[in-house]
Amino acid sequence: MTSKIKKLKDLERKLTVSVPVEDYEKKYGGKLSKIKSTAKLDGFRKGNVPDDVLKQRYGDSIHYEVLNELIQESYPKELQEKDLKPASSPAINIESEDPSKPVSYSAVFEVFPEVKPKLSRWKSFERSEITLDDSDIDLAINDILERYCTWEKVDREAKDQDQVIIDFEGKIDGEPFEGNESKDFKLVLGSKSMIPGFEDNLVGKKSGDSFSFKTNFPEDYFKKDLAGKETEFFISLNEVQEMNKAKIDKSLFDQLAMEEVSDEKSFRAEINKRMEGEIAQQEKSLTKESIYETLLESNTFKVPNATVTEQAELMRKDSLMRMGQTPENAPEDLFPIDEFKENAEKRVRLDLLFSALLKKYQLEVTEEDVNNFIDEEAKKYKDADQFKSWIQSQPQQLDQYKMVILENLLIEKLDSDLKSKVKVIKFSELANK
Repeated sequence: MTSKIKKLKDLERKLTVSVPVEDYEKKYGGKLSKIKSTAKLDGFRKGNVPDDVLKQRYGDSIHYEVLNELIQESYPKELQEKDLKPASSPAINIESEDPSKPVSYSAVFEVFPEVKPKLSRWKSFERSEITLDDSDIDLAINDILERYCTWEKVDREAKDQDQVIIDFEGKIDGEPFEGNESKDFKLVLGSKSMIPGFEDNLVGKKSGDSFSFKTNFPEDYFKKDLAGKETEFFISLNEVQEMNKAKIDKSLFDQLAMEEVSDEKSFRAEINKRMEGEIAQQEKSLTKESIYETLLESNTFKVPNATVTEQAELMRKDSLMRMGQTPENAPEDLFPIDEFKENAEKRVRLDLLFSALLKKYQLEVTEEDVNNFIDEEAKKYKDADQFKSWIQSQPQQLDQYKMVILENLLIEKLDSDLKSKVKVIKFSELANK
């Protein structure tokens, strides 16, 4: 068996393989003999049908079955021999299938690039430091009090922060559309949970009012068939409710699982503590993001189109699932695949860099690393021992933990090897994003 590899555009390769006539004849003869031993044809005894008759009846199917087997067997062998790592399924083309000559076929596919990571001495990543003020704690407490509020029916005009209960129906050019109506729909005015202009038109209205107004769907609305279109909404306002913020008392502490909090002072201290923990995680996340952006800027290389498309499809699927949709039943213009291509290409490049850097630094996860990680995760659960026992029976989850640990080890290493500069961010700036 002989083969040759040809480099096409970028990461595309063409592998041409020639299989000896003897290999074809051996397989063909074996299959023909197997059929002959069981074939029953009129005028012939079982096992005595002449070969030329069998070939006339079964020749074509045997021929293509043999071709398929020769390709299936030879293709992976040639890849291994030439140390090729395909990133996509091959496009197979049979060049020659004459049984009297060597069988020849070509396979076109993409390969993964050879990545040699560069760590720039000139580029710096940003080490995020988030500052927390008393006013940030005040806002956080107010947000909690509003989140755990109660609602009281009032007989007055609706205003911002009121909750209204409405029936609504939307029409475009006089025609209904998917998701255009709802009954007893609860909406907090000022929450910006509806399209622009919707909530504004409810301010100043009272219980019992029926009215209509026109507004436009945003140009970048996720449902492309609605984007930018003028819509008329017909509203029946059933009830206006006023917010009564939660009180800082034991009932609230219990709802928030604050077992050691007893008064307003200790409540504020606990909120501060939780926010500091959140800030530590955000600092790590933002710093990691900056490190990866620095790596991407310093390392430019082509990635397989097939892998990018595959990653984009996964991203689209994730977005659709969060909307209660699936790729099978969602229209193509709902989160078009092309919108994910740029981020997918980044993700693929990062994954390849990640693998190359792990080899460069020879990083490995030890059993102690995994146990320490599980101990930290267990602290999030009431019954830590039960969680530890359960997680040991979840191999997929343990593999995910190992990947997280590897990423953390890599970030620590890059943190020490790359230049950095401090970026101070106010907590309020993050909260408003």
